[in-house]
Amino acid sequence: MLKNKKIVYFCQECGYESSKWMGQCPGCRAWNTLVEEAVSTSKKTAVSGSGGVSSRTEPVKLKDIRLSEDERQMTRIGELDRVLGGGIVPGSLVLVGGDPGIGKSTLLLQVCRNLAESGSSVLYISGEESLRQIRLRADRIGEFNGSLQILCETNLETIREIIERKKPDTVIIDSIQTMFHEDISSAPGSVSQVRESTNVLMQIAKGLGVSVFIVGHVTKEGNVAGPRVLEHMVDTVLYFEGDRHASYRILRAVKNRFGSTNEIGVFEMRNTGLEEVKNPSEFMLSGKPTGTSGSVVACSMEGTRPILVEIQALVCQSNFGIPRRTAVGTDFNRVNLLMAVLEKKVGIHLASCDAYVNIAGGIKMTEPAIDLGISLAIVSSSKDIVIPDGVIAFGEIGLSGEVRAVSMAEQRVSEAKKLGFDTVILPEVCRTSTEKIQGIQLVYVSWIQDAIRYILKK
Repeated sequence: MLKNKKIVYFCQECGYESSKWMGQCPGCRAWNTLVEEAVSTSKKTAVSGSGGVSSRTEPVKLKDIRLSEDERQMTRIGELDRVLGGGIVPGSLVLVGGDPGIGKSTLLLQVCRNLAESGSSVLYISGEESLRQIRLRADRIGEFNGSLQILCETNLETIREIIERKKPDTVIIDSIQTMFHEDISSAPGSVSQVRESTNVLMQIAKGLGVSVFIVGHVTKEGNVAGPRVLEHMVDTVLYFEGDRHASYRILRAVKNRFGSTNEIGVFEMRNTGLEEVKNPSEFMLSGKPTGTSGSVVACSMEGTRPILVEIQALVCQSNFGIPRRTAVGTDFNRVNLLMAVLEKKVGIHLASCDAYVNIAGGIKMTEPAIDLGISLAIVSSSKDIVIPDGVIAFGEIGLSGEVRAVSMAEQRVSEAKKLGFDTVILPEVCRTSTEKIQGIQLVYVSWIQDAIRYILKK
């Protein structure tokens, strides 16, 4: 019975493959995670549908490939279309990940509604909810077109047969961890089942030209549950960020074969579903205190969009032997590096101080351009100096204290001007690209000391 099969061992955590069982996985160093799987080794010959003769695949010249003008399909959700790179590409495989209850299923159900209203054929397949549960959630969202098709099924062979028969334009799979293939002996959600399920869905998407959205649950570390190869197989990976108990959600593209990566879309969770936030900078700065130290506005580029965020810092003398350092919304190690630069190059004594840095609004910023904002916020709190509300700062800081160039400086300054700021502190090396902008004061600095001297004068 096992004539054409061999036994291999897969790690349930990372997908590492081994020919023998081991107590500890060499890939992720986890213990007792290797499980036994039977893998088929028989070679199947591809046959054509007419004559039964093996088909020959021939290469195609690049100039012979034709693209239609209306290649992408719009979801009519502007923030989602932005993150996808301009709409849904036919035959694409999109993975949507996020914490439980953050709004993955709600957003995709809204996409189904908009696509069905525009005349597209949509099939929503759920392995977690009953038909009644889906209907209750749909009623909360709003009116739906009667052409939307719902299916509750987890067997991949049944799903494949229905898709080939119905030939929908778009398919939603909620979620990939509930799907199973009968040829795989392991339980749904295991490494083997997730990998095989994704492979089948990829064949459906590429072979039939169907756009497939896959919902993926995440682990406590924030990664999609299942093997890492899952993210490599799909065309686009979207992650929902934010606290599910808060109203705002951030949809981030971490991989996109059809558009720019690291694009974000901002949504607000309401009773009627997810609503777009057209101007994220405005809501990020809402509630900013006036006349307080340790607060400054910085600008970060998320994909092609400049976003203004408030950086808060609180520096105080430590009551413990080892000072505490906390960073929320940015890299903890980066904050420690900037504090070391301030201590060494500027002479501000921070070694015995507790420091807390926060990016207001619940958004995560890792771009080096916010270095100058973080440093000025720390200095402002340490010296109890109020930075004027109309000041915004951006720039990368090196280990020598120099303020280095950032990309797309002109767009950052224009965004600050549009939102009513009157002063921008930016790197000297960005002068050529920004000096033509009128109606806003530009303060060029080459060293972190120059920026600190400027805020001390204010």
